[in-house]
This record gives sequence, structure tokens and C-alpha cells, in this order.
Amino acid sequence: MPPKDPFNWMLSEAIESLTRAERLQKRIFTVERGGGHAWEPPIDVLETERELLIFVALPGVDPDEVVAAIDGDTLVITGQRVLPPELQDAQIRRLELPQGQFERRIALPAGRYAVSRHAWKGCVVLRLAKSA
Repeated sequence: MPPKDPFNWMLSEAIESLTRAERLQKRIFTVERGGGHAWEPPIDVLETERELLIFVALPGVDPDEVVAAIDGDTLVITGQRVLPPELQDAQIRRLELPQGQFERRIALPAGRYAVSRHAWKGCVVLRLAKSA
């Protein structure tokens, strides 16, 4: 197999990087219903016979300030991450954790659920106990 042309290879890599960045931006930032912007926290969803466990990566967010509501067959998780007041006037050197409103919608399997939550290692864990 002949070696790749360096120019075409670099151009292909650059285009692929831009495409990945665009997909990531679309995944993280969505348009909120009120016309503003919200970001989507990353999640893990696990299911056992008795429950769904949803781990929402929200370091620095109080689990009691996260709203989890079931709307039809969708779990809607909303809240806000804000800088602590003592850092409001700080010079920002790097800010990689999104700030502001967030919203995440997760399709649920048909059924009835009792929702509870707790914090675990930087995540808000939503426990959706299945009921008959």
C-alpha cells in the first residue's frame, strides 16, 4: 500500500477534528425552551431488575438543587452551576466546567418510578425504583 500524501492526510485530520468539535459543542450546548442556552451534563445510565441508576456528572452542584421530573416517558434533569460568590471577581485563567443553566432529557422505558437522589464522588445519582 503506498504511503499517504502528507497534505491530504493533514487536511483529513483537520476536518475530522473540526467535525468532532462541532459534534461535542452540539451535545454540550442546546437551546433551552425559554430561548436561552443550556448545557447537557454527561451521564451514565445503568439498569437492574429493580431500578434505573443515572449518574450525572455535576461536580460542585448541590444535589438538592437539581430538579429531576418525569414528563411522560422522559426524565428531565435541570439545574444550574454557578461560580461561588468569592470567585465572581477572580481573573479566570481557565474555565472548562460549564457554568449556568443545564438540562438533560433521558428517555425512560415504560413503567412507573419512584425517584430519589444522592451525591457520590462528584456525581448526582438518581435512583429510579421500578414499581408495578
